[in-house]
Amino acid sequence: MLACATITDVKKIVGWIVLILVIFYIGTNPGPASDIAQGIGDNIAEMFRGIGTFFSNLAD
Repeated sequence: MLACATITDVKKIVGWIVLILVIFYIGTNPGPASDIAQGIGDNIAEMFRGIGTFFSNLAD
């Protein structure tokens, strides 16, 4: 039981560290960070466009 609590605590700590590093990266490099965010958004939008096209063609 103690080992499970320890693993959970480690996961929480690692999660917080990753979050802090992401915030630090965005704060110190806003240009590249915005390019990354825009790229992710473009990929997600393209994925949903593809799904919409699939269902549109499926209905025809």
